Amino acid sequence: MAASKIRERESLVSVIAAEIKAGRTVGYTSGVFDLLHAGHVDYLERARAQCDLLIVGVNSDASVGQLKGSKRPICPALQRMAVVAGLACVDFVFEFSEGNNNRNIELLKPQIYFKAGDYIREKLSSAAIIENLGGKVVLLPFTDGQSSSSIIDRILARFAADTPHSDPPTVYARRPAIFVDRDGTINEHVEHLHEAQKFQLIPGALEGLKRLRDHGYPIVVVTNQPGIGMGYFSKEEFFTVNRELLKAAAKIGLEIDRVYFCPHNKADHCYCRKPSTGMIARAEREMNIDVARSFVVGDMTLDLELARAAGCRSVLVHTGRGGKDGNFSNAADISVADLGAAADAILALDEKICAIDECSRN
Repeated sequence: MAASKIRERESLVSVIAAEIKAGRTVGYTSGVFDLLHAGHVDYLERARAQCDLLIVGVNSDASVGQLKGSKRPICPALQRMAVVAGLACVDFVFEFSEGNNNRNIELLKPQIYFKAGDYIREKLSSAAIIENLGGKVVLLPFTDGQSSSSIIDRILARFAADTPHSDPPTVYARRPAIFVDRDGTINEHVEHLHEAQKFQLIPGALEGLKRLRDHGYPIVVVTNQPGIGMGYFSKEEFFTVNRELLKAAAKIGLEIDRVYFCPHNKADHCYCRKPSTGMIARAEREMNIDVARSFVVGDMTLDLELARAAGCRSVLVHTGRGGKDGNFSNAADISVADLGAAADAILALDEKICAIDECSRN
């Protein structure tokens, strides 16, 4: 039964045309569907409830590697299609290799194109195509769920101790860290920044981080980069921008200890995407970070919510979006003009705590 649903893309053109001619509504969506989970099923069932026939495109193995890195997919395309085809809410499945859905829409001409996640209609190159064909884009709301990436992360976290290592891991003394956002905090905010020539440091930002690093705080950059998962730019382009950051840091003698990034969008329900705490949990695990004494520094209420969820102290800088993103209503523990002022405030707080500790010992 499931095998009969798997078709070549071109063979579905006449099937869809006949369904539409018969007065039925045809919907289309696509995805990687690497490790099928409850979030996938809920999304596909809600899509099927709005149409009479649901067609699903599954990314080829090569295109998944481009979107999510060379270690993905976990399951090859034929297996992923077989699992999706096994769902009662799915009528037909096909594999495609393009990096977007433009060709799929042009060929199949569905009446509804379903998308999930933090996609913006104006940024969907295929939106104009389907609307010119008389169809429409439907953005389905998010629901709580899992993601393939978070499942993989949980497996790695739980079974890492059972994996043999050729070298013993570095043993770090337990200490607090500075978890710092990148875009809008260290460098000027540019939407989906991926061009090195557009990278521009905020004055005094790296100097502030250096003072904190010299004081003993590891510097850990934590940044959401959903443009990678949404296909706006590649990981290599993200690394190119990061190279500019690291080169600038090296010029003033600043060592940045880690750069953690989440390439996923909200639809992936990823454990590492801020304000979820996956990146901080990774730092705690890998670097023996004292999270309760650490600081999260950023320009968005998203960063304040990350601090609250992780149990860190929060610092809002008024560069970038300056806390006006409107995602959360949390108040910052410290609110300052920029990263240089954030360093001053954190170090002043340290001196105050040290003075209190000295008085208590005496």
